[in-house]
Amino acid sequence: MFSKNIYISRRRTLMEKMSATAPEGQRGIAVFIGNAEAPAQYRDNCYKYRQDSTWLYYFGIDQPLYAAVLDFDEGRETIYADDFEIGDIIWMGPQPSVQSVAESVGVAESAPYGALNAVIAKAIASGRKVHYIRPSRYYNKIKLAELTDRKPCEVDDNFSETLTRAIISMRLVKEQCEIEQIDDACALGFEMHTTGRRGIVPGIVEQEIVGRMEGVTMSKGWGPSFPTILTQHGETLHNHTHDKIIEPGKLMVIDAGAENNMHYASDFTRTYPTSGKFTRKQREIYQIVCDCNNLAFELTRPGITYREVHLRTVRLMLEELRALDIVRGNIDNMVEAGIAGLFMPHGLGHNMGLDVHDMEDLNENLVGYDDDQTRSTQLGLGSLRMARRLVPGNVVTDEPGIYFIPALIDQWKAEKTDHGFVNYDRLESYRDFGGIRLEDDVLVTEDGARRTGPARLPITPDEVEAAMEEDRK
Repeated sequence: MFSKNIYISRRRTLMEKMSATAPEGQRGIAVFIGNAEAPAQYRDNCYKYRQDSTWLYYFGIDQPLYAAVLDFDEGRETIYADDFEIGDIIWMGPQPSVQSVAESVGVAESAPYGALNAVIAKAIASGRKVHYIRPSRYYNKIKLAELTDRKPCEVDDNFSETLTRAIISMRLVKEQCEIEQIDDACALGFEMHTTGRRGIVPGIVEQEIVGRMEGVTMSKGWGPSFPTILTQHGETLHNHTHDKIIEPGKLMVIDAGAENNMHYASDFTRTYPTSGKFTRKQREIYQIVCDCNNLAFELTRPGITYREVHLRTVRLMLEELRALDIVRGNIDNMVEAGIAGLFMPHGLGHNMGLDVHDMEDLNENLVGYDDDQTRSTQLGLGSLRMARRLVPGNVVTDEPGIYFIPALIDQWKAEKTDHGFVNYDRLESYRDFGGIRLEDDVLVTEDGARRTGPARLPITPDEVEAAMEEDRK
């Protein structure tokens, strides 16, 4: 938990933003629902608890069954939760009172959890606006339905866009205390990935490496920031199966991140030759992805849109694929036609912070797009999660990739989606290639950008081979 002044300041800023949107007396209230525990098999055997990120941002209390109301007309803040009883204390030991927990984050008023229902009912009966953000957990959706007298299926459609936009505007720009936590999560991610790289030995099962990697994050942090992707079939973008035996001559994609104890995330991807050395063909494609990663970083600075960074990056990708005779024709026309989507059917990156895909539960378009931007329908560009004009304090991922997906290649060839730009005869020899992705986390600064964390994982082909040689000594 940060110092209580951090949370006080954040809530004050939110109050000011919301107060500026409506006349005095008509601003209403906002209700925030923290997460509850979720049973895995039965009530007392739960999934590992993770608090809602927006709740953490404004209140910092990392315990289940808390809620809060901010009154934008009266400027009041109240936290709702129940004190523990002796039956709980027997199993859990002495626990702080709700009042003391509320005071630790600068909230003076507290009340039992059940009192929340009457407060919301009174606000609705008085004709006051009740703001809430769109929930991602089922418990929160059901609770909001109960509070607002709606069906659960109606909750999402009635979220407050005004409150959501105010929250996004704050969380998009990271404070110094958050940047320090992201750097810390990246340091843990660096150790996690180093452990993974050192475990790449032909003959062992992929699961063994995943277990060691995730063990690092759980011994020094909260755990993985998302389910680890570790696969010799990188053409499947989110391949979470880890049952294959490592074979020489393959490419191993490791996309994994760590969440530190303050719940800030890292997200790195590296691709390794399982034999320790790239083949000529592997090195050629790898170098293109590496060049794209470096170009995207060089372009990242205040004032540029991340959509432009994406487009200029895939332009370079197509230029270098043309040099290998995989594509043919005018590069501008290829970019306009979305040909890069055949090789990179995802966007260049996403926001990072308390969530590994920061705030995407709030509405991906509201988070990732400015009001003057329209999301593309093209494969690849249409999956760009962060397109906004960059400002200092944004933290984004830089993750270009090239994948040879046989089913997608066959579809494009049959439907002539490539408009004649793709050399399918040349592409045929890449059908069993797999995929390559290279990802760093990047902070936008006042005059450019810097990669987060204390060090960068080896990334050039020579650096990767040298590191793997050293690992195997």
